[in-house]
Amino acid sequence: MTEPILIVDDDPSLSYILFQRLTREGHLCVKVDRGTEALRAIEQQPFSLVISDVRMPEMDGIELLGRLRARHPNLMVIMVTAHPEIERAIEALRLGAYDFLIKPVNLDLLVLSVRKALEKKRLVEEVEAYHNRLEHLVEERTAKLQQAYRILTRSRTDLVHVLAKAIDVRDPYTRGHSDRVKTMSVEMARHLGFSEERLGSLEDGALLHDIGKIGIRDEILQKPGILNPQEVRTIREHPKIGVQIVEGIEFFRDKIPMIRHHHEHFDGSGYPDRLAGEGIPLEARIIAVPDAFDAMTSLRPNCRPRPLEDILAELTKGRGSHFDPTLLDLFLSKRVYQIQPVTDGAVKRKHAG
Repeated sequence: MTEPILIVDDDPSLSYILFQRLTREGHLCVKVDRGTEALRAIEQQPFSLVISDVRMPEMDGIELLGRLRARHPNLMVIMVTAHPEIERAIEALRLGAYDFLIKPVNLDLLVLSVRKALEKKRLVEEVEAYHNRLEHLVEERTAKLQQAYRILTRSRTDLVHVLAKAIDVRDPYTRGHSDRVKTMSVEMARHLGFSEERLGSLEDGALLHDIGKIGIRDEILQKPGILNPQEVRTIREHPKIGVQIVEGIEFFRDKIPMIRHHHEHFDGSGYPDRLAGEGIPLEARIIAVPDAFDAMTSLRPNCRPRPLEDILAELTKGRGSHFDPTLLDLFLSKRVYQIQPVTDGAVKRKHAG
């Protein structure tokens, strides 16, 4: 079935390239060069998908996205930009954009994104139709509802990974840090017998634990030298900033304790709330151990590589003060730090003979 697509871009050459490729894929495409024209076109005929540039005259793509989602909540929107900005990407995702692509656009990637967006749109519409006929179609349509739910859940997971990548962009010296902390945290939780559902929540929380660093200025976050006291206080605001970023999204509600409390210390000397002992949420206590370990393995301009034995000794010094002693013992005894190699850090985590 032909899916009508509206292309909104003030660059006529790119607009033509997208038009030609998507037409070959069997889609009925219409081109306009500004947001106001896009709104008029959508009122005149229905579209399944809009592909919009971010920077355009009169009305930028973010404003257009907000208006489109308000009037047509099931309309899929893919944003493209030659000027990647983390704040704009986050705002686009908050407003309901399906994807956010960077120019020059990889046409194969665009076609794949279009196909998935249209598949999601069809599934969402099927779910709505299912609810309208629920009394008569419960048994017949349950499988479809479950399939749609899995698609929507994957979309939430995609959002988590986009936000985690945004952290890496802001602090290139710790690129991959959130992913490594996630892997080690989940491994620890498996040894503790976490359910699959609780493991999934921990995985997302670990990926997002440093999301508040998006709100820290680059000159502080990427400073090559030692931070002064005021800069340290600024950095220590990132757990609170992280909560502010995600608190308006229901899906992230159970991740907030991990984001806010992963820098609390077992003896109560941490931040931001000086919680102590088991008053610190268990997931936050888990994340604190691999977070500290990976921070010490990350290679920065003002830090020399440290031998693994020195890093483990430093962790041990914090047993019962900085870290929950039971969790630190688990991390060390099970050699959780060996489960994956460092790709851009200072330490090779290889299995000891």
